[in-house]
Amino acid sequence: MAEVSLFRLYALRAGYLLLVVGLGLAVWPQVLNHEPWTLSQGVVKCMLAALPVLALLGLRHPLKMLPLLLFEVAWKAIWLSVVALPAWRSGQMDADVLATTWECLVVVLIVAVIPWGYVARQYLGGAGERWVPRRQTA
Repeated sequence: MAEVSLFRLYALRAGYLLLVVGLGLAVWPQVLNHEPWTLSQGVVKCMLAALPVLALLGLRHPLKMLPLLLFEVAWKAIWLSVVALPAWRSGQMDADVLATTWECLVVVLIVAVIPWGYVARQYLGGAGERWVPRRQTA
């Protein structure tokens, strides 16, 4: 199996650092000093606050924490596809959607640092974990 280069590992660490600093500075002050939120606002803020905390682990274990970056790419790609793009196409993009769109487009930096060959080998091509208990030998 091809090894991930040291350069790519440092690039991944930069991606995690972007989440730690960027998202951490944006979300944690809101969590610590929040006004009353609706249920969905509270869920979103707390989920977003968990990402930079877990990204700290990615600084030490960049490959083991790849699912975190994949989650970040997935939710932003879905949001851009089902919210931002239709709003833009219909000419109904308001200031809030536009601001969130720009925030989500930062995901291209994360996409650029992910070692996609490694992702394909590990998650698509590699053997998965077993589904049944191992057979006991006598």
